[in-house]
Amino acid sequence: MKPMKVAIAGLGTIGRSVARSLHKGMAGLELAAVAVRDREKALGWLEQEGIKATLAGLEELPRHADIVIEAAPAAVFEQVVRPAIDAGKTVVVLSSGALLHKPELLQLAQAKGARLSLPSGGLLGLDAVLAAAEGTIESVRMVTRKPPGGLAGAPHLVKNGISVDGLREPLCVFSGTAREAVVGFPANVNVVATLSLAGIGPDRTTIEIWADPTVKRNCHKIHVESDAARFTVETELLPSENPKTSRIVALSVIAALRKLNASLRIGT
Repeated sequence: MKPMKVAIAGLGTIGRSVARSLHKGMAGLELAAVAVRDREKALGWLEQEGIKATLAGLEELPRHADIVIEAAPAAVFEQVVRPAIDAGKTVVVLSSGALLHKPELLQLAQAKGARLSLPSGGLLGLDAVLAAAEGTIESVRMVTRKPPGGLAGAPHLVKNGISVDGLREPLCVFSGTAREAVVGFPANVNVVATLSLAGIGPDRTTIEIWADPTVKRNCHKIHVESDAARFTVETELLPSENPKTSRIVALSVIAALRKLNASLRIGT
């Protein structure tokens, strides 16, 4: 069988990690194209890594690949995702928060035979949430604590004049629904958007966000009450080179890609 071709939108921390793994070799997959804002910088990096890939525009990626990985800023989410869906491709979505505000894309995917894949990232327990959702879930609550630098510049903080500079003790900077959270923190809490889509939706899933100078990792605590189980899951995730993103997110994308062609698939 011919290997499936993969295109990556964005060569930031996540995009580079995935590109390296594809270059090293993944069964049944090969890197075909990338889309970036800074072409010269991308060309230099690809040459340095010895990686061959076509440089294409965001909307051109579906012409080069069977699978499109959306790893670009949320501002260009629709430019990446809509053309890929329209072409009936598989789309690996990282900006799941942006998906909450574009429900028509889910309908388009059904109509076009496209598939949207949301990697688990650092969301330990997602399989249990998916299983519980087959029954009845009463509540899903999440508490996120991040080093202040990982939240700096978030629209919610800017809009409300909240400063996280020089904090000496934890500060709760947000409390509300998942839908509200992804508007105020589009680069920080895609994890709660994914959680809400797996469970009871973005308007019933709640979250507190803390800027916490006492932690050096991105910490998530999830509590789920359902008719099948009650469980609490805590994770402490090392930040990547980009403090807004955990290191495990890129690894989760790589694991999801390997699962596509695996003869043994573990997990729901």
